[in-house]
Amino acid sequence: MRTPVERESRKNDPEKTKDDILAVATQEFSQYGLSGGRVDAIAEKTRTSKRMIYYYFGSKEGLYLAVLEKAYRKIRSLEADLELADMPPVAALRTLISSTFDHDENNPEFVRLVSIENIHHANHMKRSTEIGDLNLSIVRTISDILERGRREGVFRREVDAVDLHMLVSAFCFFRVSNRHTFGTIFHRDLSEPDLYARHKQMIADAVIAYVTHAPEEREAMPSKA
Repeated sequence: MRTPVERESRKNDPEKTKDDILAVATQEFSQYGLSGGRVDAIAEKTRTSKRMIYYYFGSKEGLYLAVLEKAYRKIRSLEADLELADMPPVAALRTLISSTFDHDENNPEFVRLVSIENIHHANHMKRSTEIGDLNLSIVRTISDILERGRREGVFRREVDAVDLHMLVSAFCFFRVSNRHTFGTIFHRDLSEPDLYARHKQMIADAVIAYVTHAPEEREAMPSKA
């Protein structure tokens, strides 16, 4: 028998109920992983029930996959809102890098979820019919920026869009995923404002320098020995 809360939630705003469940599930799974996350805890914190959660998401694994999909929708939506097509290529690329940097810093649960899914060899992600299509958008965005930059003579290196996405993601992701071990080993607080700003500038400058110089130009540069 459904509880009054279940009946009222489903009647009044089922989408809000699902969003609330996903928000709490994001915290639960990012903290404890798929195996350690408890549907009972999610139900209690959302004042729903396991039955309602399974009604919406089918299973614990279905809920976990929905959490992953929402996390990727969030970052891809953020990128779409930047209106990069209206910016000059260098400014567009720098803006995209800064956005990725800030997103990963402000969404550590996204980084933990992706790390957890890698432990599972992306077995759950492979079941998604949405995540692959979602992430095509960032490849198209980078490809467009690179093409415009080459056409205007600003970018002089041939770069694969997926490779460039990986380069940016690697630095931004690592700062969050490894901040505790890296910070302990090297005695640095990666969230300290000056270091945060320096790293944000560094990754953008490094990528811009990479795409704006052709390989032969790099080789021809005189050494400072």
